[in-house]
Amino acid sequence: MKIGFIGLGNMGAPMAANLAKAGHEVVGFDVAGATAEAVAQAGSAAEAASGADVVICMLPNGDILRRVADEVIPAMERSAILLDCSTVDVASARDVAAQAEAAGLRPLDAPVSGGTGGAQAGTLTFMVGGGADAFAEARPLFDVMGAKAVHCGPSGNGQAAKICNNMILGVTMIATCEAFALADRLGLDRQAMFDVVSTSSGNSWSMSTYCPAPGVGPKSPADNDYRPGFAADLMLKDLRLSQQAAETADADTPMGQLAAELYRSFVEDENGAGRDFSAMLPRFEGRGRS
Repeated sequence: MKIGFIGLGNMGAPMAANLAKAGHEVVGFDVAGATAEAVAQAGSAAEAASGADVVICMLPNGDILRRVADEVIPAMERSAILLDCSTVDVASARDVAAQAEAAGLRPLDAPVSGGTGGAQAGTLTFMVGGGADAFAEARPLFDVMGAKAVHCGPSGNGQAAKICNNMILGVTMIATCEAFALADRLGLDRQAMFDVVSTSSGNSWSMSTYCPAPGVGPKSPADNDYRPGFAADLMLKDLRLSQQAAETADADTPMGQLAAELYRSFVEDENGAGRDFSAMLPRFEGRGRS
């Protein structure tokens, strides 16, 4: 396929490179001038989108997505696929999808899970909203960039799945870190704690796959001084998106709301900016009950 790729940051660059290595003709553009291996460079987003079968976006937020959509949609061929892999608010995803459909395009919102490591290895998970025909046509691209793609329903549902998933992740990581800090105060060895919980009813991905305690369980950012695999800043962004969606939908999400506030405090008032989201553990270690 001929692919335009907009946004060649830490996630977009390896995704675009993997598509080029798989034999697709990829033309990229990044406003900061970033490049990707084996990817041709365009002078603008519209130039990258011109004549493409699929235009892929990997952008920071909904406002930027809307601006890029205004630029690329008029440049795209009718029936082409606009595939947005950014994590943005549901309203922006659905508004851009409606704009694309009005122009005769086929939109997909497909946020990802798996972080920069998954982008480099081509093992991302895609949560996809949009038409079934567009999803089927884009499936070979998902297979190059990731290990799994799930069609979640109409436009916006990919974003809905992502923020619901990450609300669970944020809440369970906080609970896991709290439990380790409590275990320390009670004199329970961390390895024993892991061995029990990872095979018991308290188990979660945060415990068994991404354990926040250094030297316990599989290798994780905790073993690398909490250098981010998934930054606390990004978790805060996703939790804020979940609470924005909850407010719009009039949904009661008290745990999600509290998780968002804890990560806000960690990132903005403490030392959490630029650290992995599992660095909540040393935060709790140093705090007593208030």
